[in-house]
Amino acid sequence: MAFSSWRRIVIKVGSALIAPSAQGCSTRYLLTIARFIAECRLAGKEVVLVSSGSVAAGRNAILAKQQPLPINIKQAMAAVGQSRMMASWSQLFDFDCAQILLTHADLQDRRRYLNIDNTLRTLLANHVLPIVNENDSVATAELKLGDNDNLAALVAIVVDADVLLICSDIDGLYTANPRLDPGAQHIAEVAQVTSAIYAMAGGSHHAIGTGGMLTKIQAAEKATKAGIDTLIINGQDATSFERLLTGGTAGTHFSRQQDRLSAKKHWILNTLKQCGVITVDAGASAALQGKGASLLASGIVSSSGHFDKGDAIMIVDHAQQPLAKGISQYSAQELSKIKGLHSSHIAAVLGYCPSEEVIHRNDLVLLN
Repeated sequence: MAFSSWRRIVIKVGSALIAPSAQGCSTRYLLTIARFIAECRLAGKEVVLVSSGSVAAGRNAILAKQQPLPINIKQAMAAVGQSRMMASWSQLFDFDCAQILLTHADLQDRRRYLNIDNTLRTLLANHVLPIVNENDSVATAELKLGDNDNLAALVAIVVDADVLLICSDIDGLYTANPRLDPGAQHIAEVAQVTSAIYAMAGGSHHAIGTGGMLTKIQAAEKATKAGIDTLIINGQDATSFERLLTGGTAGTHFSRQQDRLSAKKHWILNTLKQCGVITVDAGASAALQGKGASLLASGIVSSSGHFDKGDAIMIVDHAQQPLAKGISQYSAQELSKIKGLHSSHIAAVLGYCPSEEVIHRNDLVLLN
C-alpha cells in the first residue's frame, strides 16, 4: 500500500526515540519524525501520533534508587514527563497539538470508547494533531494497556486508519535478534501473523522501553485483522521516512486482512478483556462457525472463570481450541445452572429469562 493511497495514518513513537538517554526529551530523532508528519499533512493526510516517553521524560525530576522502579515512582515521573513530552512535540510543529490520555478502562467502556472516537475525529476535522499516550500518572497494573504498541493499534482501529506506522530502533522484523545473531535475515513482507512470526520476536533490549518486537507483532496482528496495513520501520533512520514519502518501502510490511469487521466487533475482539471461557459441544461449534448462529445454553458443556453479564468470554470447542469471543448475557453463576438447557426452560430454573441467547451473534466475533 503506497503513500499516495493513505488517507489516515497512525504513527507510534517509542520511548527510545523520544528520550534516548532516559534522562529527558531529546529532538535527536524527533526532528525527522516531525518533518515526516508535517509532509503527510501537507499532502492531505490525516495523522494521529501515539507517543510513549512520559516516564523517561520525567525521570530526572524524581529521585529514586530502587530497581525496578515502584509504580508510584513511575507515576510521579510520568506526571512531570507528560508536559515535557507534549512541549517537546509542540515546539516542532507550526500547528495545534492536542493531548489525549487513555487507560484500558476508557477503551473497555463502550460509551467512553465512542467519546474517544468522536473527540479524535473532531480534532482531525479541525486539522489538530492528536497526541495519544497511556495515562501513566494514574494507571494501575490492572488498568494499564501495558505498552503503546498495542495502544497504537487500538487507536488505529478507533479512527479507522489506513495504515499504522510503528517506529522502532531497528529495520523491522528479522528471523532472529540481529543484535545477537549476525545471520539474522530481514523480513520485508508478512502476509499473515502466525505462530512462526511470533517465534521470531524477542523482548525489549532498551532500558526504558516497555515493549519489544513481541508487542509490535501483537499490534500488527490487531491492526491487520481490522483491515489496517502495518509497517514496523526504523525511526532512527531518516531514509525510512524519505522512502515512504516517495512511494517506496521501508521496514517490514504486515498486510491487512481482507475481511473487515464492524467497529463494535473490533471493540469486542481487541479491547474487551477476556473474563472467562465457555466450552461448547460439536453442534454449537458447527452452528457458530457455519451458520452465523448465536450461542444458546443448550450447546454449552461447561464454563470457567468469574464473569458477570456484559463481560467478554472466550468460546472454545471440546478440544479447547478457541472459536469465538463475545459478550455474555449471563453471569458465571447463572450459566452454571442453565448450561445444556433449552432456552424455553431458562425461566423455570432462574425465575427469569433476560435473553434466549447466552451470546447474541451481534455480540460475537469468530476467530477463524
